[in-house]
Amino acid sequence: MKEVFYPSFPILIVDDEQAWIRSMRITLERLAGITNVLSSQDSREVTQLLSKHEVGIVLLDLTMPYLSGEELIKIIGEQFPETIVIVVSGMNQIETAVKSMKQGAFDYLVKTAEEDRVITVVKHAIRLIEMRRENREMSHRFFSDTLRNPEAFDNIITINKSMRSIFQYVEAVAKSNQPLLITGESGVGKGLITNAVHQLSGCPGPLISVNVGGLDDTMFTDTLFGHIKGAFTGADQPRSGMVEQAVNGTLFLDEIGDLNNASQVKLLRLLQEGDYFPLGSDRPKRLNARVVTSTNQDLAAKQARGEFRKDLFYRLRTHHIHLPALRERKEDIPLLLDYFLDEAARTLAKEKPSTPLELVPLLERYDFPGNIRELRSMVFDAVAQSASNVLSIHYFQEISSRQRWSSPPQETDAADIFAPVKALPTIQQTVSLLIAEAMKRAKGNQSTACLLLGISQPALSKRLKQQQSETPDET
Repeated sequence: MKEVFYPSFPILIVDDEQAWIRSMRITLERLAGITNVLSSQDSREVTQLLSKHEVGIVLLDLTMPYLSGEELIKIIGEQFPETIVIVVSGMNQIETAVKSMKQGAFDYLVKTAEEDRVITVVKHAIRLIEMRRENREMSHRFFSDTLRNPEAFDNIITINKSMRSIFQYVEAVAKSNQPLLITGESGVGKGLITNAVHQLSGCPGPLISVNVGGLDDTMFTDTLFGHIKGAFTGADQPRSGMVEQAVNGTLFLDEIGDLNNASQVKLLRLLQEGDYFPLGSDRPKRLNARVVTSTNQDLAAKQARGEFRKDLFYRLRTHHIHLPALRERKEDIPLLLDYFLDEAARTLAKEKPSTPLELVPLLERYDFPGNIRELRSMVFDAVAQSASNVLSIHYFQEISSRQRWSSPPQETDAADIFAPVKALPTIQQTVSLLIAEAMKRAKGNQSTACLLLGISQPALSKRLKQQQSETPDET
């Protein structure tokens, strides 16, 4: 398996003391999981290393042979302005610290400072660089209106513009190691977006999915963090948790809105500190996976009601994708219908049936509370029941009549129809206009027009014949 380094860019340690370089390497890896580290004892090598390796952060001593730290701060600022310099010096002098900051240093640390202080500053710098790169990438995507890896979205059938913008956003944030929250109603495709994020991340590890809805705190801890032998009655063997199984990959936590408060605290600590404790263990393990979460609930509303931790909410939505419901992207219904017909025919070993002309207009009027998952189920069931090479419209009429349709216009909407009209039309004129509009929307298909008007086929035929007989011949 390909070795994965964190962060994605190197951190360069420059100091003439090899023992201190070794100590800093150990501290960075042990406390922050930082493994992408270069080092140099010769300050003359720094510019060459920066040019060759695209270093993001330099941890720099001030007192060194050849080029001093102060000289290097100036050189790096001029030649590599996006590289962050953090001074780590043996001198605890305010004047030196102020001078270094004025020259362009990001921060000034003393070598005797607590390890936690060093790690906090380095993590802050890493996050700052990641945000710069993500913002630059997103700007490029949106202005160019292109997808670099369209194949990652092959399983998502859409021509909707909002979905295309979501794809561009996914490409921009896929390589980030920060949490990603995916929201949207049940059945909109949150799992498919997660698969695309994982594919585009370039992580060699697996995608591990866990539905955390309904798990009590003990089950949540054991499922995610695992346990050691003897942690509880029946724990005869140690068990690795899902976090460990997702190493160098993606950990997908579904139904995150159902997480209880105790488990929320543990998840927050995992994201903040980057480590966790298996049940029964007092030795922490490192998180080495991208965390993606999803929910069909309104987390902002739950947070406002005190049902979801505010700090966890903002941590989870560092990156955020909201997927529209199917009723908000109805132009995709014909494509999805055809795709699911193909899939159903293959799965059921049947010939793909053709569809009545009035089926798509019927489906476009339906609200689809179950979204794409509901449409797929309807198509599979209809194909399974079909005894001919034409899909039955009556099956869909029966299903949809028992469920929810798009909300009818409110009374204010109906009143607004006549607002620009000076003289009201007669009943007969109104009926004629309504039938003409229904036939136009149905593209001349009477069966479809009947569905739109809510009348029977004989009633519509009778009305059309009356209109034809009342229209004088043009000679």
